[in-house]
Amino acid sequence: MSGHSKFANIRAKKEKNDAAKGKIYTIIGREIAIAVKEGGPDPNNNFKLKFAIQKAKANNMPNETIERGIKKAAGGGDDVTYQVLRYEGYGPGGVAIIVDTLTDNKNRTAANVKNAFTKGQGSIGAQNSVSFMFDKKGQIFVDKEECDMDADELMMLVLDAGAEDMKEDEDSFEILTAPEDFDAVHEALDKANVPLISAEVAMIPQNTVSVTDEQSVKNLRRTLDMLDEDDDVQQYYTNWEEE
Repeated sequence: MSGHSKFANIRAKKEKNDAAKGKIYTIIGREIAIAVKEGGPDPNNNFKLKFAIQKAKANNMPNETIERGIKKAAGGGDDVTYQVLRYEGYGPGGVAIIVDTLTDNKNRTAANVKNAFTKGQGSIGAQNSVSFMFDKKGQIFVDKEECDMDADELMMLVLDAGAEDMKEDEDSFEILTAPEDFDAVHEALDKANVPLISAEVAMIPQNTVSVTDEQSVKNLRRTLDMLDEDDDVQQYYTNWEEE
């Protein structure tokens, strides 16, 4: 097992997001709503909802807020329809950026995402203009300090559940799956009480790009900061190799 660490970047991003609870609560609230509409309001029979609730609690979302969100999505409130939209483009230094959004107003979201690219001296591209440089994979990170299993035991667990690979770094394990096997591997880890720092079906870059020009780095960070602050942005992916 080998691999370069993305864990520090994920943890830093999580801490940054933790400082903006309103944004996190909005994102998780929408994830709960989508999960309920797709699989029903019972987390025992809806693994996606179960994980969304776990994520909500990990971010200290009040139980009454969680319950209210579930009831509203199940038909106890205004019916809001969310669209999943993806935007692709380039930032400074030729960095490829994919932006996944969940929105009830696509015109607002399109304008905000375009503005984030423009402010950072980047540009929005056509659909599939950069996604061919990424692989769609289930990606799960386990914090080594919090995990009671050793590497071999954890690897056997995830491979038996259908994982493709597990990479080890000094502070984390990164587990990769085919998208269709993500839920099974995720559920196996959940049943084994393995603490996760993040779990998602992600777009993973096939190769990374370094940016050395100071102004380009500044502009790139401006774009990513604006995306971080946008409530409609669920996640973004880049092939930037941060120094």
